[in-house]
Amino acid sequence: MIPWYKKLMHATPTSVAVLVLGGIIAAVADSRPTAPAEQKPFRDRPWASLEKRLSEIDARLAQLANYSLNGGVGAIGFRSAPHETPDHPEWIEINFGKAVPLDQVMLVPTIRRDTANEFQADAFPNVFRLIAGTGKDRVGTVVAEYNTRDDDILPRIAPFAIPCNGIAASWIRVEAEQLSRRAIDQRPVFQLSEILAFSGQENVALRQPVKTSSNVASPSGAWDQRFVVDGFMPYLMDAATGEQSVAYLARIGIDEHPVLTLDLGMAHPVSCIHLHAPEQSDTLPQAYAGDMGIPKRMRIEGADKPDFSDSIPLLDLHQETVFDSGPIIMWPFPETTCRYIRLRVIDPPLPFGKVRPLFGFTEIEVFSKGRNIALHKTVTSTITTTRKIRHTTSLTDGRNMYGNILPIRDWLNQLALRHELEIERPLVVDELNRSYARQKTNLRRMTWLAALLAAATGFTILVDRILRQRTVFQTRERIAANLHDELGANLHAIGLLGDFAKRIVDRKNARDEWPELIVTVGEIRSLTEETGATARYCTNMLEAEGLYQDLPEEMKRITARLLADLEHEITFINEETLLRLKPRRRIDLYLFYKECLTNIIRHSGATHVRTQLTAGNKEIRLTIADNGHGLNGKVPSSLKRRARLLGAQVITEKPGSGGTCIVLTLRPRKRLVFSQKSKGLKSKVMPADGQLEERETSDL
Repeated sequence: MIPWYKKLMHATPTSVAVLVLGGIIAAVADSRPTAPAEQKPFRDRPWASLEKRLSEIDARLAQLANYSLNGGVGAIGFRSAPHETPDHPEWIEINFGKAVPLDQVMLVPTIRRDTANEFQADAFPNVFRLIAGTGKDRVGTVVAEYNTRDDDILPRIAPFAIPCNGIAASWIRVEAEQLSRRAIDQRPVFQLSEILAFSGQENVALRQPVKTSSNVASPSGAWDQRFVVDGFMPYLMDAATGEQSVAYLARIGIDEHPVLTLDLGMAHPVSCIHLHAPEQSDTLPQAYAGDMGIPKRMRIEGADKPDFSDSIPLLDLHQETVFDSGPIIMWPFPETTCRYIRLRVIDPPLPFGKVRPLFGFTEIEVFSKGRNIALHKTVTSTITTTRKIRHTTSLTDGRNMYGNILPIRDWLNQLALRHELEIERPLVVDELNRSYARQKTNLRRMTWLAALLAAATGFTILVDRILRQRTVFQTRERIAANLHDELGANLHAIGLLGDFAKRIVDRKNARDEWPELIVTVGEIRSLTEETGATARYCTNMLEAEGLYQDLPEEMKRITARLLADLEHEITFINEETLLRLKPRRRIDLYLFYKECLTNIIRHSGATHVRTQLTAGNKEIRLTIADNGHGLNGKVPSSLKRRARLLGAQVITEKPGSGGTCIVLTLRPRKRLVFSQKSKGLKSKVMPADGQLEERETSDL
């Protein structure tokens, strides 16, 4: 087995760089820390995706209604009897009076002020279900079941939305199977501020009959089961869009009974009215009570004629306590078709100390099929202009002091969506920070590893260069040794024999013909010295770089020189592939071929020689055939030695026409892969007349 360091020595710089880079990538990939369980939805996202998601969340939050909580005194909602353990079922049932397609149910939690976590839902059930049914069916259908711990519902102050997918229902029941503990005394109870059931945009649960498993009416009057459907919620409508608008207000006399008349433009079937209470000021604490400007008793009528000669009573509103008023007073009534709506004050608001009482609203909304048809309609007042503080156009402009007034369902859904996004945002930010930290750590590691890679690449290039130089040096040394050992020795022997013959001639110089012999022998000596000089020149030439770079041309040249008196032809297939052979292989192949030609002219007696060299990426084959005496299947030892140095196989064949055919086969190993692929080339043929001609060859 080849040791790993030798394999590294034979590897190319590119392959070593790839190996090192692969190790870097693996190290960086393994270095990424494992995110906590709650981070898994974002764990595999790249930082660019996290940044995009964070931008989307921030952009969406900027468009959603805000949590602005109601202050002052008012109705809170429903509270069950307290229990000793949480495993005590409680329920609330609301009857709509008729079957409707139910789209969504909203549960608005009771909100408390937490000294550690600011505002939080109080006594929201841990395990509960929503059941819907029709008629006298007391079993109903389970619409949804929730576990606040498993479903990540708490903590929250936002309403909780339950999709109902259009199920037909005339009643709904919220059953709490496991209660949570209220903060004030840690006793398990069931509390909700409001339950809204939407069929389209209409809240069909508004002020409908309510049944409960138990009910605690507080002495203050703030808790009662009827408050769970009164439309009063712990929020102020604070939309993110729209310009600010102030309420319509006017000072009235203590015994004055003002009237507001709304012209809808045409007759509509109306069934609900929303009266938005005036703002209590924008300071803390607020300057006015929650019922500022709201009459103690007010009658609402509808008519098709402007003089209300055909008036129809729609509502008779009584504000007996402060718990009967809130930021938005919502009242349904039997559907009635009319064009004009009149609000007549029966009992005016109470005066503020010595100041005459104020009367007015922020907005009046009249609904037909769940749509506000009073928007931008004309409102007239019986109050004189001199006593008006603000204009009546603000009653139907669709805005309050925070911005646009939204449909109740849209408003609550925006609050619910805000809760989901505000839960998601810190998770995205945390994962993004972890991603930034990983990127910073990886960048630091990549800097060090890049330096290591550069050093490793430089070291590999240096080793590769040394190995290449060593190979070239060994090849030069071998060729120089061959020339020195064989040609140099022979020339030296010739020189010695020439000196010996000259001494003999010098001793017998009496004869007249000897001077000529001496001249001849001197010429032999001179030729010997010249041959030695030529050998030394060849040795110096072989030590130069780029030896036999153009192997085909060198082979043609040696063929023409040695076989000048014989008919010969030489053919190359994929000639350009030979140009990419490594120096050692190229030189050894050339010397093998030269040795073959030397043997032919010395021993074969041939008159015709044919050579073909085929070069491919997987095999190089050299075939030399002559019409001489033949070798009887034996390969000369000199050719065996040359083939062994080349790392090739050599055989001899005897063609049917006589003579000898020598076949050399070289199969390069992977580390001797050529630097480029062979293309479709033209092979060159040198016939006996020495003229080159081209022949088309195909890719190997």
